[in-house]
Amino acid sequence: MAHEFDLDVTFDDSAGEPDLSAVPLSDLTTAIAELPDALRGVATGLLLEKRTMSDVSQDLGIRQGELVTRLHRATRAIATHLGL
Repeated sequence: MAHEFDLDVTFDDSAGEPDLSAVPLSDLTTAIAELPDALRGVATGLLLEKRTMSDVSQDLGIRQGELVTRLHRATRAIATHLGL
């Protein structure tokens, strides 16, 4: 049986999420390298490679709800690492 994946999830409300848009690429790359494996793949795919949620979730074999949770955790960990 083929794996079924969610359609792309979108965010209308990003309140409370750290804004990493102004972080230099080198700093972001270093912070992502420090993440645990489960978060590193999500952060690399979405934040560095700019792939779609659908693509990353399929590549990692996780549902998009789990991907969103991991992205949230990764963003918080990156912000903490960078002192934001």
